[in-house]
Amino acid sequence: MAEPTFRKSTVREYFESIVVAVILALFVRTFVVQAFKIPTGSMEPNLLVGDHLLVNKFIFSPVASSLDRAVMPMRDIRRGDVIVFKFPEDPERDFIKRVIGLPGDTVELRNRQVTINGTRIDEPYAHYLFPVSDGEGESYDVRAKYGPVTVPPAHYFMMGDNRDNSQDSRYWGFLPRDYVKGKALIIYWSYEAEREDYEEAGAADTVRGLWSVFAHFFTKTRWDRMLHQIR
Repeated sequence: MAEPTFRKSTVREYFESIVVAVILALFVRTFVVQAFKIPTGSMEPNLLVGDHLLVNKFIFSPVASSLDRAVMPMRDIRRGDVIVFKFPEDPERDFIKRVIGLPGDTVELRNRQVTINGTRIDEPYAHYLFPVSDGEGESYDVRAKYGPVTVPPAHYFMMGDNRDNSQDSRYWGFLPRDYVKGKALIIYWSYEAEREDYEEAGAADTVRGLWSVFAHFFTKTRWDRMLHQIR
């Protein structure tokens, strides 16, 4: 006589599947990837208000050995990386900026142009609301003249691409390495909305904001920005 086989109930199978899915989702959310939305114009025109990003949290993780570094897709932070980080003056808020100065670099702004260790760097991503001038009329404006300052060890000098409208290291100083959350990877969705509407959708009037997104999903989605890689 054959022994009876043990079979899980359908309810238990569904329950276990859900638990595994939740654990995997939490693992991915904590260690691998994070969603982030652009609420301000500090990175325009490269990143727009309403862009929704995926952030690679794994790439800057510490490694135990050179073998780990060779095998795993990890690397050091580089100049030009667009990264998401905890705002040093309010760690509960996330900011997104571009890495300009690495540890040990001497950073200076001369007539809005960035120099690193005395050499002007090429910045095709930089955008200016006002013309770049060769004069010294704005010598007291940190948007035009700043430094020189030397980036301390384990810190970075961050700037927004929209140079005349960005709250960055020129105002709040250097970014500690421990505050870095990850590298901006790709735009998975972009929704065209006014700043006030977009802030409203994520703040007090959440229901009204979500309804607005639902009602205008097809007409206000920026389809040309979908799956756009961030550089």
